[in-house]
Formats: sequence, C-alpha cells, structure tokens
Amino acid sequence: MDVLPAQQKFFISEKIPVISKSAPSQLVDLAIESQISRITKQTVLGGDESFFVADLGQVTQQHRRWLRCLPGVQPYYAVKCNSDPTLLKFLANLGTGFDCASVEEMRAVLNLGVDPTRIIFANPCKSPASLTFARSTGIFCTTFDNIDELDSIKKHMPESQLILRIYANDDSALISFGEKFGAQLDTTASLLSRAWELGLEVIGVSFHVGTGAKNPNAFCRAIRDASIAFSEAERLGFKPTILDIGGGFQDDCFENAASAIRNSIGVEFPKGVTTIAEPGRYYACQAYTLITRVLSRRRQLGSAAASGIPDMLYQSDGVYGNFLNVIMEKERMVPRLIGGKKSLGEYRYSIWGPTCDSVDCVVKDARFNSEVKVGDWLRYDNMGAYTTTTSTQFNGFNSSHETFYVSSETLPGY
Repeated sequence: MDVLPAQQKFFISEKIPVISKSAPSQLVDLAIESQISRITKQTVLGGDESFFVADLGQVTQQHRRWLRCLPGVQPYYAVKCNSDPTLLKFLANLGTGFDCASVEEMRAVLNLGVDPTRIIFANPCKSPASLTFARSTGIFCTTFDNIDELDSIKKHMPESQLILRIYANDDSALISFGEKFGAQLDTTASLLSRAWELGLEVIGVSFHVGTGAKNPNAFCRAIRDASIAFSEAERLGFKPTILDIGGGFQDDCFENAASAIRNSIGVEFPKGVTTIAEPGRYYACQAYTLITRVLSRRRQLGSAAASGIPDMLYQSDGVYGNFLNVIMEKERMVPRLIGGKKSLGEYRYSIWGPTCDSVDCVVKDARFNSEVKVGDWLRYDNMGAYTTTTSTQFNGFNSSHETFYVSSETLPGY
C-alpha cells in the first residue's frame, strides 16, 4: 500500500552518493533553485505557497552522532515533533523506535510496517479508546503517572508493560512538562503498590526534563530519582529493566549532556539497565529548510519613515502556519533572501504572516543587504521541528506544503 501523500513523493534524487561536508548546503541550494524555477515556469498567477526542502542525509548524520555519544541508548523518535511519513520511514530504516502519544501517531507508524514492539505509547494520561486501539494492534508498552490511569489500564489493557513516569524539570528548558506530567517521588511508592495490587507489570521508569533542555545536571538529578523509583519497584517484587530518559536534547550542547548522562547511568545503575530515549527535534530540526514567498510589501511614509520604523513584508507563512515557535518558544527567526542584487546599503523589514491578525509577526526587524520585493523568496533554516505538526488553517490559509527531498548521504532503504 502506498502510504506517502502525493505531495511528499518527489525526490530531487533518489540515490545521491556520500559527498564532502561543504556539499550538503549546496545540494539544498540546488533543490531550492530547481523548485523556484519550476514554479516560475509553470505559473503566471499563483505559486505563492511555501515549500520545504529536506536533507535526509542530515538525519543520518544526527543518528551517527547519537550512536557515537550515547551508544547504549536506543532512540525512540518523538512523532509529535514532525510526523512527515517520509521522515518516519527513513528513521524506521535507520533502526529507531517511535514514541507515540495518540491513536493517529500510532497508526501512522504502524502503516509503515513498523513492528508494534518498536513503539512506546508514551502518554501518561490516555483515553479508554486509545488504550483499546493500542491493545488491538499489539502496542503494550505505555507510561503512567497516576492512580486513575492504572485503573483505566487494568480495565482496557491489563497485559500492558508499564513504565512509571516520574517528575523531572530543567528550569532552563524552553518548555517545561513538570506541571502537567510526572509523579513526585513521595507518590511513587503508592503508585507502584497500586500497580502491584492490580496485577499489572511495571517494567521501568521514565522522565522528561523539558523541551530544549540546556542543563546536563537536570538529567543527572532525574536519573538519580529514577534509581530510587527502581529500588521501590524491586522491593515490591517488580523486575524493572528499562530506563527511559525522555527527550529535550538541545543540539548545541548535546555532547555535554550525553557525557553527563553516561556517567550518571554508570553511577546510579552499576548493574546495568536497558536505556531508551525520546528525541524529536534532535533528529528533525536541522534537516528541513522552509522557503516562503513575499506576497506584499508596505513601505513606511511620513512620520513612520522619519522615525526609522522598518518597512513591512507579508509572506506566505506565519505563526498560524509553520512559525508557531516564534510565540511558543520565543524563537528568533533569521531569514535569508534568495537571489537579489547586493547593494551598499542596508534594508530593514518587519516580516508578517498572511493572516489578518496582528499577532502574526515572524520577525520584528530583519536586515538585508539588498531590497526585498513582492514575489521574492525567503529562506529559513532549521525548520523541521514543531512546524508542520503545529500549523493551522486559520483565516483559510493552506497548512499543507510540498516537501522536496535530497540526501547528502546514501539513503538507506531507497
């Protein structure tokens, strides 16, 4: 069965050999130029939709880096980050597992032929219907962090393999999960006792320190707390074997975090443990480049111009589309003009999405070395994480954009 949507089948090249480190960016550049040229030739009006170029070779590079830095930790990709079927299939071929939080995420992975044992239903608070679906498809590994969840699991999926999610938090993280998920250590004994009473199987402990975690000590504290929960489970008669260290890995400090994690696991679990993790943006973020088109321009006049307020650009994508992170995580976007003739002066613009909402501002003050005009194209790098999965159709604007694939390394499975 063909599981790839029609708009995601196009590959610039299906077999591209491993090339030099300077070439991946050039490869993406060529793909962008090719697509813009195609749009320009085929359309007189229209052709204003944003599009992505994804370098799957970048995903391979991140996977190799993971294996080097965390060789004993099996990654379970967090599908919520980017559910592009081509990316999921690619990761499946690399050998990752998958962290799913909903029926649709589980279905998307299963439709690719992934064995259900490679999926963890990592949502601590699940509906009866979702538990029933997981059970019917052979997905039995799931998380919990409260008493009511245990009662629901006993009723709808009694043969589940449970992982107790404990509280963890990195105060420096972009988004904290501690307020919503995770059992405090003073409650874990009671939860484990209830699981024992219900005859359920607890196979491990998990945590998540938060999205975009920067403090390695947050992982160390969480691993120490997990060892305490392990001991509590063992005293009751459980035989836990799995430590799930969650996600939140920040790319620019990954090596430091990995080193701290390895050391902490060695100290807290000297007899060894099977360790898994739930990386999302780590794999997806850098692989995707987003290209938007300038739809309109508003030049400042009168007092606004005199006071130096930047001119305004309106592009084909905004915070209701692929730029929600501008609001959610205060991410600072850095657009680059594709083409354009350099000049001696500097041009300043604020950049806005296409909707009729004043919140829809992508960049307050962007600076270019050439003038930007209607019909020009802007490039945004590192747009693979929490972009397509959080986009909406607010104001009637399309949230489905084409993705064009290249690979700076050999594609496994293609």
